[in-house]
Amino acid sequence: MPDLHIDWQKVSGMLPVIVCEHGSNEILMLAYMNEEALSLSLKSGFAHYFSRTKNRIWKKGEESGNTQKIISAKLDCDNDTLLISVVQNGGVACHTGRKSCFFNDINLQNFEISHSGDEISKPKYDVIDELYHIIMDRKLNADPKTSYVASLFKKGENSILKKVGEEATEFVMACKDASTHKSEDPGKNTKDALIYEAADLCFHSMLALALHDIHPDAVKEELKRRFGMSGIEEKRSRDDK
Repeated sequence: MPDLHIDWQKVSGMLPVIVCEHGSNEILMLAYMNEEALSLSLKSGFAHYFSRTKNRIWKKGEESGNTQKIISAKLDCDNDTLLISVVQNGGVACHTGRKSCFFNDINLQNFEISHSGDEISKPKYDVIDELYHIIMDRKLNADPKTSYVASLFKKGENSILKKVGEEATEFVMACKDASTHKSEDPGKNTKDALIYEAADLCFHSMLALALHDIHPDAVKEELKRRFGMSGIEEKRSRDDK
């Protein structure tokens, strides 16, 4: 990532981030980014913050699904505060279920606090987001002696790719076994092993993505791009590049 001339020492490693809704400019929340979270945000196009409570990087919406797609980003005149304009997926920025975290109205006459804004039900939890951020946490913070994920990252790309290849082969073999048992013993459940190997392949593929700081959302966006496009057209579009 290019040097944005942020004085990380001045902000004690935590850059304040004001988040507003694209279009309405309504203030949604205030959060903090460390250098890694800022890099992930700008590279993926989705807001990542540093949780001072959990002491780790988290992607906004990793549990609720209420992700924030970044439309624009601006630094202030002192380069020590960031303003980002986002599309708030799910319409909810606050963990309470409200659109904005700023719903405690202060009466300037008697200084009493009243609450505004209705609670909104939260979208379905996305396990892929949560898994990716657990992987990133292990990559950055875990001890290779006690963490399988951290040990693979320490060994390097070749070790990770070897595991991806092994899991792909085991997935293929599970598919073949399922086909064989289906024809020889139709009453036998052969799907569990296939599902298990598919999960292993997905997990290790996500390690390879995390190695290059590629969020699964990028893969989701690519799949969305292919909707309404035949496989032949998609292959031709790659060949033409």
